[in-house]
Amino acid sequence: MKKIIINIILVITFLVLYFLQSNLFTWFKIAGVMPNLFVILVLFIGLYSNKYMGVTYGIIFGLLIDLFISKKIGITAIMLGVVGVIGTAFDKNFSKENRITLIIMVVIATFVFELGKCLILYIINRVFIDFLPFIEILLIECIYNAILTIILYPIMRNLGNKVENEYKGNKILTRYF
Repeated sequence: MKKIIINIILVITFLVLYFLQSNLFTWFKIAGVMPNLFVILVLFIGLYSNKYMGVTYGIIFGLLIDLFISKKIGITAIMLGVVGVIGTAFDKNFSKENRITLIIMVVIATFVFELGKCLILYIINRVFIDFLPFIEILLIECIYNAILTIILYPIMRNLGNKVENEYKGNKILTRYF
């Protein structure tokens, strides 16, 4: 029963983040760049839930974003699925309890998401992207996501520990041995 409630909360969180991303953060652009809250959400799911949830939610949320916003369906879904895989890999190899580590994870996930999206668009459209403006936008978005992670860290840690206890149980020591 608790897992169903957690899944409902994750879907509601996605809808709230979609509202924030499409309405509120359009007013708070830094050099024309908005944060990508979906990368943070999918990374959070990959870090704190079981092995397949990050990928599954990444693909589902990516398809919804593509249907609502994008002209090309599937690109965001692929890259958010990759972010879910990255979250699972980070969960196995790094500690989530340190704020700096989590910020570095968010920056890496944002970098991989945007770079992968750019490469897929290049393969599909064969359009060259100016390198320096892309790097500038990428750095601003990474910094913006890092700042939001600093602000949201207490909430992410508390909710994440509850999700982790429900999906993985209390297997802290067995995870490392």
